[in-house]
Amino acid sequence: MKNSPKIWRMVSALTILLAGCAAGGMPEGATHLSATQCRDLAAIRNNAPATLERNQSELAALEAAGYNPSRFFDPYYPDDLQAAQRQVDRWYQAECPQARPA
Repeated sequence: MKNSPKIWRMVSALTILLAGCAAGGMPEGATHLSATQCRDLAAIRNNAPATLERNQSELAALEAAGYNPSRFFDPYYPDDLQAAQRQVDRWYQAECPQARPA
């Protein structure tokens, strides 16, 4: 129990850090996807021919959703990619006007 005060200080610091993260987030009215990303994702979903720009736009959205393609060995692949794809799909439905039913 000698280290008990150190542990409680660490727990307190982590609690404050996590509370700050939870209170932060995106500013109100801010979006995760740009208009270009919305356009490119819509084209990809409509089976338009692949272009370098569309692929880069989709990759940027996946990276914003937490996917890191640069790791040499990813023990969580493809689960982490699929989780990022689900997040991008949620953003697309919420933020891209062409995704909303008319």
